[in-house]
Amino acid sequence: MHLSIIVPAYNEEKTLYKNIKIFNDYLSKQGYDYEIIIVNDGSIDETEKIAKKLAAEINNLKLINNKINKGKGAAVRQGLLEAKGEYRLFIDADNATPINHLEKAWPKFKQGHDIIIGSRSPKDAHGACQAVSQSWWKRLLGTCGNLIIRKLAIKNIWDTQCGFKIFTRKAVENIIPKTTVNRWAVDAEILAIAQLLNYKIAIIPVYWTNSPNSRVGIKEYFSTLKDVFKIKHNLNKAKSKIVNRKPRTF
Repeated sequence: MHLSIIVPAYNEEKTLYKNIKIFNDYLSKQGYDYEIIIVNDGSIDETEKIAKKLAAEINNLKLINNKINKGKGAAVRQGLLEAKGEYRLFIDADNATPINHLEKAWPKFKQGHDIIIGSRSPKDAHGACQAVSQSWWKRLLGTCGNLIIRKLAIKNIWDTQCGFKIFTRKAVENIIPKTTVNRWAVDAEILAIAQLLNYKIAIIPVYWTNSPNSRVGIKEYFSTLKDVFKIKHNLNKAKSKIVNRKPRTF
């Protein structure tokens, strides 16, 4: 299978049906085989019912139905590891980053990159923009958070949190089982591990629209920063193991 797309979903009853149909309509015209995986992360609205309706209508759609909420990180990890595609994309259910940005990713893979990430920041990629911007406090917290992430865990990437990331199968199999955080900081953790392991990462500019239904609030921002310190601790332990590893004898 060429492509798997993973859509983590928590209380997405307002937009899930429409956006999955948009994803499937686009993919069905691309000439390669694909699957769509919805990970319903313990939703308490009608998300499960809508996802089951979609599964009945779309033959190559798989539903992973978690009865309790485990967090975005856990849902992304579960979907990526259960996917079958040689390339695996996780994308936000709100379609904030249109799926046709995939067209920018394929040339990067041909150039030898292992991971392609979307960025909303012109500091990462010329042409990146936010069509509908976030509120001032989200922009402020996001900027401060990105500075901390860059200081502690990740080099040379301004926007680690854009929900549009695509991986080769081998990158998924090597990186994702090493992740530990279960919520919003999973994006940063994946990139930090990828950099530690010297994977080739390319950044593409995206045209991003802020969703009015976003549930990312102040609590989630501070929870993410807490997890970033956990990521930093884990990175230090991993680096120590590499430095202190005994040389092989022959």
